[in-house]
Amino acid sequence: MSNQLLIGIDSFVAAGIDPATGQPIGPADRMQQLLEEIALADEVGLDTFGIGEHHRRDFLDAAPAMILAAAAARTKRIHLNSAVTVLSADDPVRVFQNFATLDLLSQGRAALIVGRGSFTEAFPLFGLNLNDYDSLFTEKLDLLLKIRDNATVTWSGRHRAPLKNQGIYPRPLQEKLPIWLGVGGTPESFVRAGTLGLPLMIAIIGGEPHRFRPLVDLYREAGRRAGHPAEQLKVGVHLFGFVGDTTQQAADDFYPGYAKMFATISKERGFPAPTRGQYDATRGPRGAFMIGDPETVAAKLLAVSESLGGLARISIQMTNLLLPHAKMLHAIELLGTRVAPLVREALAVAKA
Repeated sequence: MSNQLLIGIDSFVAAGIDPATGQPIGPADRMQQLLEEIALADEVGLDTFGIGEHHRRDFLDAAPAMILAAAAARTKRIHLNSAVTVLSADDPVRVFQNFATLDLLSQGRAALIVGRGSFTEAFPLFGLNLNDYDSLFTEKLDLLLKIRDNATVTWSGRHRAPLKNQGIYPRPLQEKLPIWLGVGGTPESFVRAGTLGLPLMIAIIGGEPHRFRPLVDLYREAGRRAGHPAEQLKVGVHLFGFVGDTTQQAADDFYPGYAKMFATISKERGFPAPTRGQYDATRGPRGAFMIGDPETVAAKLLAVSESLGGLARISIQMTNLLLPHAKMLHAIELLGTRVAPLVREALAVAKA
C-alpha cells in the first residue's frame, strides 16, 4: 500500500436549506459558508479541496475556477482542484488559462480533474450535441494535454477552430499543471487514463469500492504497456462521507440531506428513491459511504486503499442540502484533526 495518501474534501456547493426555518439559504450566504469550510480545511491540515461543476438550480458550482480563486486568497497550504471540470462542454484553451491563473494566485496549489460529467445540462446550454458526447471529450482532452505541455500549439479537430503556432498564456507556476482523469465505471475510460499516463480519479457513489479493483488493475496494466512508470499511475477515489462524534450521530445527521438530493436525481432518471436501509447498508464495513466516528472512517479509508492496491488520494464528498453549517464545520475539523492523523500514522507504521 502506498504511504502517500492525500485526504481531502469535494463539494458540489448545494444551494442549501436552513433546517431550522425550512427556508433556502441565500446564494451569497452559501458562498461565504463554503469559503469558511475551505479555510477551515486548510487550517486543520487537510490536503485537498475540490469544487464540482454543475449547471442546474440546486448547485452553485457553475464556475469552479472562480470559487477556487476566492479560496486561494483565504488559504495557505491546501491544494485546490476541480471535481470535475466538464471538459466536453468547455473550451480547453479557456480551461487551461483559468487553472493556470489559479495556479499563479495560489502559488502552485492548483490541479484539474477533468471528465465528461454525469449530468447533461451543459450540452444544450453551450450549443453542443449530446450525440457527440464521446468525441467531444476525446478531442478536447487531446488539446488540453497539448496546451499543458507546450506554450505554442498547432492543432486541428472536428469540434473547435484550429490553432496554428498559437501561444497560450499565462503559464502556471508549476512546471506541469496536474491533470487527473475523472472516471465512473467504464473500462474504456480506465484504459484511456493508463495509456495517456494520467492519474485516475474514480467516482464511487455506491456499492462496494473493492469491486473496482479489476478496473484499477486494467488502468495500471494499460499504463505499463504504454511505458509509463508505476509511480506516475496514481489512483484516487471520490466517495460520499461524513464524520461525527459517534457513528450513529454521523449517519443520522447526514441522511436527510443525502436522501433529499438523491430523491430528486432518482426521479429525474427514473430510478427508485433511496431508502434508509440502502443507505445504512452502504455505510457498512465494505460499503462506499465513509460515514461514522473518526476511528470508523479512518479504518474504512485504509481498507479502501488496500483493496484497490494503494491509493494516492481520497476525496470525501460531504455535499448536503439540509446539514446545519456548524455540523459541517465540525465534520471538517474531525476529518482533519482526527481521521487524517490516524490514517497517516497507520501508513507510516505499515511502511516501517
